[in-house]
Amino acid sequence: MISRILNLTLIAIMICCVATIAYGQRTRSMLSRSYPATELQRLLVAPSDFHPFPRWSERSAWDGLAAPVRQFLIARGEKYLNYQWPALPATLFLEFARTGNRENFQRQGFARRDALCYLVLAECAEGQRRFLDDIVNGIWAICEESYWGVPAHVGMQKQGVGLPDINEPTVDLFVSETGALLAWTSYLLAEELDRISPLVNQRILTELDRRLLTPCREREDFWWMGFIPGITINNWNPWVNSNWLAAILLTEKNPGRRIQAIEKIMRSLDIFMDSYPDDGGCDEGPNYWGRAAASLFDCLELLYLASNGRIQLYVQPLIREMARFIYRVHIGYDYYVNFADAAAIVYPEPDLIYRFGQRIGDELMQGFAGYLVSRRREPRALLSSSIGRQLPAIFNYEALMAAEAQPPLPRDVWLPGNQVMVARSQAGSSDGLFVAAMGGHNAESHNHNDVGNFIVYMNGVPMIIDVGVEAYTRKTFSPQRYEIWTMQSAYHNLPTINGVMQKDGRQYAARDVQYSSNDSFAQLRLNIAGAYPPEAGINDWVRTVRLDRGQQVVVTDAFELSQPTDNVQFTLMTAAEPELVAPGQIQLRNTVAHGSAQLQIYFDPNKLKAEFEIIRIEDNNLKRIWGQQIHRILLKSIVPFWRESLMLKIGQ
Repeated sequence: MISRILNLTLIAIMICCVATIAYGQRTRSMLSRSYPATELQRLLVAPSDFHPFPRWSERSAWDGLAAPVRQFLIARGEKYLNYQWPALPATLFLEFARTGNRENFQRQGFARRDALCYLVLAECAEGQRRFLDDIVNGIWAICEESYWGVPAHVGMQKQGVGLPDINEPTVDLFVSETGALLAWTSYLLAEELDRISPLVNQRILTELDRRLLTPCREREDFWWMGFIPGITINNWNPWVNSNWLAAILLTEKNPGRRIQAIEKIMRSLDIFMDSYPDDGGCDEGPNYWGRAAASLFDCLELLYLASNGRIQLYVQPLIREMARFIYRVHIGYDYYVNFADAAAIVYPEPDLIYRFGQRIGDELMQGFAGYLVSRRREPRALLSSSIGRQLPAIFNYEALMAAEAQPPLPRDVWLPGNQVMVARSQAGSSDGLFVAAMGGHNAESHNHNDVGNFIVYMNGVPMIIDVGVEAYTRKTFSPQRYEIWTMQSAYHNLPTINGVMQKDGRQYAARDVQYSSNDSFAQLRLNIAGAYPPEAGINDWVRTVRLDRGQQVVVTDAFELSQPTDNVQFTLMTAAEPELVAPGQIQLRNTVAHGSAQLQIYFDPNKLKAEFEIIRIEDNNLKRIWGQQIHRILLKSIVPFWRESLMLKIGQ
């Protein structure tokens, strides 16, 4: 019975975290069509000639690093001298199956990998062999783990969730991350490790082949590859492929296996790119952009470097649009449009954005990277947790620090593929009103039931918000996902009719979506009736979200129900303190680190009454963004509704 439940949980993970149907998928096949397998041998440099970064022995390059970076790397590594590598007992791994907790094991496992990464880079920066024994201890500890992935992903094996089956190596995100970390470690320090014992490098290569390279070469059924008919993929695809590709390029000496793997990776990446709309919109949100389009960039950079620029897609419009998504959904300061499982506060990697902007020739993107640097100038903020991203950041530090700081902050963005509107009072400034609204459907990757949701900021301060998501547990990607309050439409800025919320599934979608904008306004109009099940009793529900620039946001709901009801409720989630200051007028006040803001919400007091709820934040992920509490405004019907048009005005 337990095994059956856990297998159902795995199926739900696939449904919630991936997508059920390859809806509207294009067939571009940009990599495999442009660079067929028969040409790869000619296009790629020989394994011995692949030299993306200086090794430990190339002291002039490491000794010549910018002083702040070199000092930072050494100081960070010194914290891990004589490091006590955290234990990973079986019972800790079993917590996910037993209680749903995934954080405890991940905290210990990720600490091991961070320590090894920081020790390796510190040794390269200093070059005195002071960190080598701790590095060998880390390599050995990680190589002796039964599984390089995390308990939440071990359900990929036939045995299901529980302990890992060492006889069936499966590849998840962190198997691939660990493999790439060890491959880079061997690349950078091979000679020095051999001085201690040749068995260290041999162990790395053996485990890397057994756990990552051979399973990926021999299997076609890892869902993230995209080869299973009827299933599309998400950020797992480029994320895993980027690490697999790095490991192949750094360690695979057999020419046939090398070409076979790279050709397969390119076909897999094509499927990921084919899943994207032409506008490059990421339905997983800005924090997942860092492992979706940005991991695709990691792949493209590796292919570019491994071919001396002969393999490149940077002129392709789709790649350029996918890159630009991150600054198009930037609200201001550290806030981003955060529909679905995305977080409202994101810290994108400036160096990655700068280099991506360089490759596609986008000065706005480079200016955005400069802006991110200007907010956090110390080296700590410029380096990724992934060693494959830290290396280019280390050697690009001075160019990045010299970048002009200019956030693009476009006035209007319309992403028709995901039906997302972004609009602000004026281009290039976070001052004034900002609104984002969405249509789409309720089976998007990392979906919340939120068709028709919108958010409002004032002077870069969050006022009407999308709450986001709590820390992931087993329940997050299970048949019980929509029992979690943050996933429900009643905790988004949406109506609830006859006590009925929106339903999950591809068929629950917006229709008749229309977008328009000019110098005076930006507007999204859509019918959200189809996002609700029949028991809600909705014939039509046309929502219009309109920004009148410099004045107000107007949300109009024109609807027809199957029969009259006085059980209609509108939710507004807010990070601000609400106060009913007059009949039909709610005042919002909010203060954050960079300033404060105030807005008024006007509604018809003859038809709606306002009630306020305080939601105490217990989850650390949400607490980091919103603090100790948020507020839920409920506008409840006080007269029966049947055919009606209600308006909310939000302004100063």
